[in-house]
Formats: sequence, C-alpha cells, structure tokens
Amino acid sequence: MKTILTLFTAALLTSAAPCFAADQQAELIRQATGAATTWMTLTDAGKYGESWERAGTFFKTGIAKSTWETGVRSLRAPLGAVKARELKSTEYATTLPGAPDGEYVVIQYETQFENKKSAVETVTPMREKDGSWKVSGYFIR
Repeated sequence: MKTILTLFTAALLTSAAPCFAADQQAELIRQATGAATTWMTLTDAGKYGESWERAGTFFKTGIAKSTWETGVRSLRAPLGAVKARELKSTEYATTLPGAPDGEYVVIQYETQFENKKSAVETVTPMREKDGSWKVSGYFIR
C-alpha cells in the first residue's frame, strides 16, 4: 500500500510541475504586459523623454535619450493618434537575436492609428536585475 501511495504521490507531483511552470510563466507575462502598457501610455501621450527614462537598462544603453526622442517623434507623428490597440500575442523568451540572455516577453499588438489603419507594434519588456519589467525594445511595422 505504501508503494502505491508513493507512486501516486510521485505521479501527482510530476503532472503538477508543468502546470506550476505554466502558471509562473503566465504571471511573468502578465507583469511584463503591465509594464509595456504603462510605458506605451507615455509614448502615446508624446512623453518620449519620460518613456526613455522608464525604459530598461538595455534600451537606454542602446540609444541616447535625445536620439530616442527625435526618432520616435519622427516615427509616430505621421501616424497620428492611436485609435485602437488589441493584444495579438505574447511570447516568453530567454534569448533574442542581438540581445543578451535574460528574461523577455515579446508582445505584439494590432494597432490602428489615425493615419495608418493597420500596424503591428512589438514591445519587448525585459526583466531587470531587481526583478522589475522594463521595455527593452519597440518597433512598428
């Protein structure tokens, strides 16, 4: 009887492990998506300097604040205001091309701007050393 109970317990723990990992990953994705939303609110409001300040270390070491402000302003101005933004996908990753190994969530939004009816925004938060999530990349296509 003890052997059967031990096998049952081992099977239960083994089957629960993937659920725990999936739950943990879902929580990380939720945290990263929240950080992305907060950051994008600043960007949508034209607060480009503040969005740079609130971005992650990798982002800030890759682009100077003034370069970011000028570049994102010239990118976003012709598009006009955001009319709608819908979450398209999220993907947890520990490696990305051209970036150091770490914890990332690649988030894609289907976005409708005033002057561009269909665009895909990709926002990539990275987990910082202090455990917080901050944006490390932003692209529009």
